[in-house]
Amino acid sequence: MRTAYLVTYDISDPKRLRRVFVILQGAGDHLQLSVFRCELNRRELVELRGKLTDAIHHGEDQVLFADLGPAEGRGAGAIAGLGRPCVPREERAVVI
Repeated sequence: MRTAYLVTYDISDPKRLRRVFVILQGAGDHLQLSVFRCELNRRELVELRGKLTDAIHHGEDQVLFADLGPAEGRGAGAIAGLGRPCVPREERAVVI
């Protein structure tokens, strides 16, 4: 089962900031400057946390995971906003 997570980060070094951004860009939808929405199964969550663990400085940086619930249930509509709408990216199959 896939679960929706809101992932936010505060990274103090520009190199590590870019590294964390690239890691999260591959895992979810970039919503705002340091905020991503990721739909992950348990294995993907463990892998993502491992990559981020290796990328950050644990004394200076912070990454937070907020569990929004099942991606097909509450997690799908758990984010409400004002102004410009939050539109998740469209998943497409690429055939080569």
